[in-house]
Amino acid sequence: MNIKLIYLILILTLNFSCSENKKSDKKTDSTEFVKISKTDTLKFTSGIRSIFQDSKGNYWFGSIREGVAVYNGKSFNYFTINEGLTDNQILSIQEDKEGVIWFNTQQGVSSYDGTKIVNQTPADIEKPQNNLPVQGNETLQSQWMKSDQDLWFGAWIKEGVYRFDGQKLNYLAFPPHKVLNLYDNLFAVTSISQGKNNMIWFGTYAGVFGYNGNEFEIINDETLGFDRNIAPLHIRSILEDSKGRLWIGNNGIGVLLKEGDSIINFSDKNKLIHPTSGRKGDKSMPGTLEHVFTIAEDSKGNIWFGDRDAGIWKYDGVKMTNYTKKDGFTNDNALSIFEDDKGELWFGMEDGKVYTFNGKTFERQF
Repeated sequence: MNIKLIYLILILTLNFSCSENKKSDKKTDSTEFVKISKTDTLKFTSGIRSIFQDSKGNYWFGSIREGVAVYNGKSFNYFTINEGLTDNQILSIQEDKEGVIWFNTQQGVSSYDGTKIVNQTPADIEKPQNNLPVQGNETLQSQWMKSDQDLWFGAWIKEGVYRFDGQKLNYLAFPPHKVLNLYDNLFAVTSISQGKNNMIWFGTYAGVFGYNGNEFEIINDETLGFDRNIAPLHIRSILEDSKGRLWIGNNGIGVLLKEGDSIINFSDKNKLIHPTSGRKGDKSMPGTLEHVFTIAEDSKGNIWFGDRDAGIWKYDGVKMTNYTKKDGFTNDNALSIFEDDKGELWFGMEDGKVYTFNGKTFERQF
């Protein structure tokens, strides 16, 4: 095992402590769903990494260490590796057109059809589709494609993604990219965002890959002209908003904002990086926006940021507003932000608590 792989596994393991399936006769591993302990309150104590509302109105809460819980408005049911999940850390939750719920875990992709949980990522999928080498645009285009029905998932420590096209899951490697240095050369996916103009963005620790169905756009320290030894990219969240702006949240240098061909440091511009900041993983001061692990846009066009150390921020297009424990939270670290079909915002916190925002105040739900 080389140094790079050891380093990446260590980072992912400590992530939150500071954070082809082939349709053939041979089935992947599956487990019939057995309802385990049902509770009327959420029992998670580790952070809420993801929140999702399905087409039936159920709420799903993915944790860092305890699997996923589904809430039907009255009680919770829980899924863990004991029920067939590939891992107990749930990075994202999605639903396909058939109503199947998909979980991107730290070690693979699982699905739940209402009856059983299926591991969708057996070992033989961990190579590019058609077993073709990833060299040059011609070969990439033979592997990469996209449609409006796709579901996309990160592939843990591998430098690529999984694409579910409605029929099967394929692993797609990222295009060739320059090796910068040990710290920067970590191209495991940390966040995914669907954008305008058929674009999808994949945020990785060391850079961003944008794909429009034909070609890639790459954003990294070199394209930005950053000094990698002083303040390198360390991307934890991305979002393309309704105006086509790309927000890039980092662990150390705050938020970058891409509008057209221009990229600025939004945190710097708004004086939200402390003068004494090391601009890396060190703990930041109150009132800053340096360690951004989640970004979301609400239906009113407000942009919301969850900062590891400094609470929740809202940007209304003019001013920034900061919400912290003084506003009723038990913890200042929001790991997930989600708006439901009624326009209510949900916030999943590092300590396992869940809050909603009614436009004026935050209320703890679980």
